[in-house]
This record gives sequence, C-alpha cells and structure tokens, in this order.
Amino acid sequence: MNNPLSFDVLIIGSGLAGLTAALNLAPTHRVALVTKRALNDGSTNWAQGGIAAVLSDTDSFQSHVDDTLVAGAGLCDLDATRFAVEHAPAAIAWLQELGVPFTSEHGELHLTREGGHSHRRIVHATDATGAAVQATLLERLRQTPGIAVFENHMLVDLITDRKLPGHSRSEASGRCHGAYVLDVEHDEVITFSAAHTVLATGGAGKVYLYTTNPDTATGDGIAAAWRAGCQVGNMEFIQFHPTCLYHPHAKSFLITEAVRGEGGLLKLPPSLGSHRFMPDHDPRAELAPRDVVARAIDFEMKKHGLDCVYLDISHQSPEFLREHFPNILARCAELGIDITKEPIPVVPAAHYTCGGVVTDLAGHTDIAGLYAVGETTFTGLHGANRLASNSLVECMVFAQGAVAAIRGATPEGPPTMPAWDDSRVTDADEMVVISHNWDELRRFMWDYVGIVRTNKRLERAAHRITLLQREIHEFYSQFHVTRDLLELRNLVQVADLIVMSAMMRHESRGLHFSRDYPDLLPEAKPTILVPPAR
Repeated sequence: MNNPLSFDVLIIGSGLAGLTAALNLAPTHRVALVTKRALNDGSTNWAQGGIAAVLSDTDSFQSHVDDTLVAGAGLCDLDATRFAVEHAPAAIAWLQELGVPFTSEHGELHLTREGGHSHRRIVHATDATGAAVQATLLERLRQTPGIAVFENHMLVDLITDRKLPGHSRSEASGRCHGAYVLDVEHDEVITFSAAHTVLATGGAGKVYLYTTNPDTATGDGIAAAWRAGCQVGNMEFIQFHPTCLYHPHAKSFLITEAVRGEGGLLKLPPSLGSHRFMPDHDPRAELAPRDVVARAIDFEMKKHGLDCVYLDISHQSPEFLREHFPNILARCAELGIDITKEPIPVVPAAHYTCGGVVTDLAGHTDIAGLYAVGETTFTGLHGANRLASNSLVECMVFAQGAVAAIRGATPEGPPTMPAWDDSRVTDADEMVVISHNWDELRRFMWDYVGIVRTNKRLERAAHRITLLQREIHEFYSQFHVTRDLLELRNLVQVADLIVMSAMMRHESRGLHFSRDYPDLLPEAKPTILVPPAR
C-alpha cells in the first residue's frame, strides 16, 4: 500500500486510555484506533482490583493525595497527583453513564480498600473490574461512528520531521505526523498520516521472566517515543505485584490486592508453622504498599529457600468469597486449590511500569503532535511506587486531558509522507534467534534487575543488553520486520532504559532497592533520560 491512510487522530493502543481518547474524540475527529492484537488483549482487560476515587463523605481529596504521596516515596508530582485525584470521581461517573456494571451494595457503589489506602475508595466490578470496563467500552466503540479500528496492526516507528524528505536526522524532531504500522495479517508495513498521534500502548512487564502482564506488554510506545526523540522518566521503578498465583498451569494469574484488603494474611508454609510474617516487616502488615510487601516476600523466600509463600483468606465465609472474588475462586478451583479451605500459593511478579514517556497534564510529549497516555507515560503521579488502583484513574483522567488539548489545537495540513522502504531487506528465518534472545533477556532482567539490585548485577545486565542491541540492529537493518522482531527490539530498548535509570539512582527509594545504596538521599529527584539525538 503506497498511499498513506489519513486521519485527524491516530491512537495506538486499545486499553482504557486509548478507548477513552477515541470515544471522546470521535464526535469531532476522524479517528484511527490501532492495536497490535485483538481489541481486548491489553492490560486493562486483566485488571482485577478496581479504580480509586473519593466517593465517600468520610473520605477526602487530600487523604487520597496524601496516600498517593506516601506510596510514591517523595517522588510524586503534586500537581499531577491533585489533577488525577480531583478528576477521578467524574471519570467514575462517565463509566457509570456508559453502563459499566460496578458492584453495588444497598443501592450504593461498594467501595473496597487496598494496600496503602487510608479509606475504602476502590470502585470495582467484583474481582474483574478491568474486564467489565473493557467490555462496556468496546460495546460503545462498536456503536460509535467515526472510529476506524485496525486490529493486528503493530507500531513500527513514529514519523517525525526527521524522517521526511529534506530533513536531517541530526536535527530536532519537530513534529510527529503519524506512524509506520505493520499489518501483521498481510505482512505489510503501511503509513498512517495524522495531525495528532496518541501513544496508549501500555507498559513493559514482558521484559521480566515473571509478570502479571499480557503478552502485549512489550514497551512499544516507550521505545518508539525514545527513538523519535522524547525524554523518558523514572524507568527504574518497576512495580512487582506481591501476589501472583504460583502454579505451573497458571500463566501469570494475578491475586488481586483486594484479597489482602478484605483480610487475607500472608504466611509461610505449614512446614515452617504457617507463620504470618508481614507484621515482622512493617506495622501496616498486609496493607503495606506493594513494594514493601513484595520485598518482604522476596526476603522470606530467599531466607528459607522457598518457591512461594501463601495468602490465606479461608477465614472468610464461602459466601463472602463467592460474592467478592468469584473469578479467583473459580480459577483456583480449576487448579485444585479450594480457597475457602486452604491458602493460595503466591510469588511476586513484574506488574506495573511506573515510569515512561515524559508528559504534561494534557499528554503532550517533547514532540509536537505526539501525545502519550496511560501506563506508557511518566506523568509524575506514581512517583517511586504506584498506589493501588491509581492506574485506571490515570488512564482516563490524562486521556481526557489529551482530548481537550487535541480539540483546542489548530489543524495542520499533512506533509508529503514517505512510504516504508523494504528494498534493503531480505527474508530470513530469524525466529530461533529471536526466541533465544527473548528468553535470555527476560531471565537476566529477572536475575539482575529485579526486586533487589546491586551495582554488579546492573553492570552485568548492561553488558548483556549491549550485545543484544548489536544483534537486534543487525536483524532490523537486514531482515523483513515481523511482530516478534519488533517486540524484541522494543523490549531490549526498554531494558536498556531501565538499567540506565537504575544505575543513575544512588539510593534506595520506593520500588528501587539497592544493596549498595540502602539509604535515602536527602532530596527526591526523578530520573530523566534524554535521547542522544537531543
């Protein structure tokens, strides 16, 4: 396809952030929604816990802000935090208007509590909130004219001024004009032209061996924005969810934080007396922030040589568990675990990317015409550790900010867009090498750049990444692009950003814990990386 597909807005990603932007822009703009697999294959569909918002008379915006700042370990941006917290109730109201079936009790929204929150403020749809939200928004998407959907289409690269004829690659990026996108089914790279491009591609959990994330979470937007010339921030802060189901047949099944919020206790195995260990690590016990709980589990596992620990909610009634955690109850039962009578085996797993592409409150990046929203961003909201259930709020609130900015922008005529050049490449069977490199990357990132870090481990990871980057560059410059090659390229780039950021932080703060720098520095500063081209 030689002629570019032209739209007012190109949105890359079909999770809550992307869908929020698309649905709100459709009445006034021609929108293309690009997603690399099916519409519901992103992280939103996997979110179990809920959405944090101040909806109770006994709660307050200031309390939600304070809880976020405490969890963020001094690194949250106050303006971004207030912006998210104060707009959260309206975001919930918008979802209710669309028909999301939130759990109610006595005619009111049922609010649960999760780790790090001082009040019950988590709106949820039993224990499958993300799936309920995603299903509702996708149904509305199908009813909305003005949105062209492109499934099985993967971002290759953003098209900025540097890629246009007559522009030097060494000059500033200027403006984004769209993107090259791989049509996976037809094995063809096509050109999308748009005055506004929105990255809503999610996080990068698949850079680690163990993750709660879906296979789509390969850091595509972060890597593409970095290559295009955008700054990224706080990439060292990868949140490890404390409780991922440990079972050989359970692929990254998350045990929501709400289980602990409703009284679940973390224990050692029966061979060690089923000792409840969290009070030994923090006075908040099971309701401590995720980084504290994940490190405590990691410590106990290494201390005792364990493969997992146990989360016990069996003291609650079967009726309570069926009402509040039907999906967890059912999934565990499929695997032979009766959570009404026995504890759930759990391990920590990479869960959330707290850093990403640097944006303002309206989703603007360093490049004009390019916006980023959701987990792919660094807005300053999460700081050094994300407070539970603040992520879906961020998706909606900052997507609405980007929508307002796009609506208020002056339209620009499209430039002449160059077609993708495949003339230099050859067909090759690189799948074995890609698979091997993918496995190697995820294993050494888990071993060297995991919950607890050291200078030596980071140096080893950096050396391995350098070797992988050389090999990936050779593949990318010589061979026809495939989704597997593009994902590996992005994961290696994101791994490099994580390691660079971790090596720059000479302290232990929030999710970044270093044995070589166990103390806090007196001043909390974000880690901002600037691309070499800048």
